[in-house]
Amino acid sequence: MAKRGKRYQQAKAEIGEQELYAPREAMKLIKSQQLAKFDPTVEVHFRLGVNVRHADQQLRGTISLPHGTGNTVRVAVFAQGDKVREAEAAGADVVGGDDLATRIQGGFDEFDVCIATPDMMATVGKLGRILGPSGKMPNPKTGTVTMDLAKAIEDVKGGKVEYRTDRTGIIHLGIGKQSFEEAALVENYQAVIDEIIRAKPASAKGKYLKSISVSQTMGPGINVDPMRTTNLLEEAVA
Repeated sequence: MAKRGKRYQQAKAEIGEQELYAPREAMKLIKSQQLAKFDPTVEVHFRLGVNVRHADQQLRGTISLPHGTGNTVRVAVFAQGDKVREAEAAGADVVGGDDLATRIQGGFDEFDVCIATPDMMATVGKLGRILGPSGKMPNPKTGTVTMDLAKAIEDVKGGKVEYRTDRTGIIHLGIGKQSFEEAALVENYQAVIDEIIRAKPASAKGKYLKSISVSQTMGPGINVDPMRTTNLLEEAVA
């Protein structure tokens, strides 16, 4: 493993390795650590007490972050007929049908989210080996297979993000930028943890929120108290 830089080591030294921080304390610490010349993403990582070998314990869904992600989201839409004009009017970055599929098969990947109308899924399905591994495959469960293209595009460009457990039962998610106000990061975090708790599988046994950490891009992890889950902004101010 490559040796970490001086700024990283200094930031890590400021974090109590055995300490569990309140969410706002963690966000305040992240904002105080300047490790990059760009505006890094603030990430949250949940290690959950789920067995992802069982389909009913695999979490997947979407969350609307109240303050967005801070990222410019590029949207590709598969549509035909009047739906092409609807998608373009709603701000889609690229719209097409078989022609778009051909471009993607040829290596085009300059988009972050892919949305499709149901009648286009036969075409989109042929791209599963390309879109699936990158997490861009349209799915009804995440609202990306729909006839209401305007709403779907507005949602993803406005801060709606997808989450899913990986093969080890961990969820990784960006919740904003370091430049966000501290309160905005806390409120985005609150929205995420509310959704993760809501989505707890009925069959999950034992401790559900095993551990939570937050970090900035290329920064050290900060352990967050899993017991602090409600009224986070009020609690921190009091």
